[in-house]
Amino acid sequence: MNFIEPIKKLGLSARFTLNLELLRYLGPGFLVTVGFIDPGNWATNIAAGSSFNYSLLWVITLSTLMLIFLQHMSAHLGIVTGTCMAESCRRCFPAWANYIFGGSIMLACIATALAEFLGASIGLTILFRFPLALSALISGGIVLMLATIQKYEQTEHLIISFVSIIGFCYLMELFLVKPDWGEAMQASVIPKIDSSSIFIAMGMLGAVVMPHNLYLHSEVIQKRNWYASTPERKRQLLRYEFLDTLLAMGAGWMINCAMVIVAAAVFFRNGVAVNDVMQAAETLKPLAGKLAEFLFAVALICAGFSSSVTACLAGGTVFTGFLGKEISPTNSWFRLGVLITAVPAIAFIIVLTDTYKALIWSQVILSMQLPLTIIPLILLTRSRKVMGEYANGRFENLLLYLCGGIVVFLNIFLLLSFFGCQKARADPIIRI
Repeated sequence: MNFIEPIKKLGLSARFTLNLELLRYLGPGFLVTVGFIDPGNWATNIAAGSSFNYSLLWVITLSTLMLIFLQHMSAHLGIVTGTCMAESCRRCFPAWANYIFGGSIMLACIATALAEFLGASIGLTILFRFPLALSALISGGIVLMLATIQKYEQTEHLIISFVSIIGFCYLMELFLVKPDWGEAMQASVIPKIDSSSIFIAMGMLGAVVMPHNLYLHSEVIQKRNWYASTPERKRQLLRYEFLDTLLAMGAGWMINCAMVIVAAAVFFRNGVAVNDVMQAAETLKPLAGKLAEFLFAVALICAGFSSSVTACLAGGTVFTGFLGKEISPTNSWFRLGVLITAVPAIAFIIVLTDTYKALIWSQVILSMQLPLTIIPLILLTRSRKVMGEYANGRFENLLLYLCGGIVVFLNIFLLLSFFGCQKARADPIIRI
């Protein structure tokens, strides 16, 4: 508040002062935004742009709108109750349900960390030509240090920096590849889909809403001094949270759109079939220049590091929350949760021989768990016993049921497709 006091003394308006106060509450939304600009999103976005040009950009818009609402509900829960989603589950549900919710989300955190560490490792391999196993060890060491030593506020600043670097890299790439902006803008709001692109579209939509981020957002939102002595102040803080979520997810929307646009402008335009992220980086060099390849690798490293940090933080939060322990990066139980999340993921990357299958199975696990995160979120936020006067109204519940129903349906469909119950005409997911 120190930087606001001089403004008050100058006699500036209260509205302007409150707008400046909003800056103090920016950060939690960006911490979770990296969850949907992670290596898994890179895979589906590159596949969409290289195979179907700009036509699937609308999927990014739709999925981001859904994500904003679900993340807002998660943060809303944290602000109103003063507890994270894991703690609320432990307090409100029977033990047998918490074994299911807690055990499945820990498994999902490990699966998420596998994909995130893999992306960071591939980025290091592209940029420095390290063996993948060495890149995995380097990535693991850096991420564990950031996740266990940093405080939430410091981590938020770091993640915002990473998101800024990713955004800058893709802004530069957009300048280099010179896309058709008219067609891209039209495709971002007008749905267009056929039998050959429906699988990719569902993969893009299903990859955006990740279960670990819903748990994480309800915790990190409390680290910004969300204390209110009056209902009016509480409502003001809820508005700040929504603006933070909206700005952060909006930045994620722009970066995801940029991924699709660059892939369309470079690969689709030149008739290049891409089925591997390393191939995508190598192909960028002759088509768009060496700088484009370098920017691609830097952005992938930042995406991998930042999303790996949030996956580990989510693991620590879930582990301590369901056990009823203090949730703090300096707490030994929290650090144990981080290790349980990160170590299996790093070890698996070192020994795996097929990174493509590893990515597929990590997404299968996330698909299986996601309904087990959305269901408790619905039950908690609609309950007046839990939320009091801030419980969802009919309209909010309707939107929540709609979002939950769409996500659950698409993830079940994707799960069946992974097991061969649905055959896509095109290669469904780009190889990593």
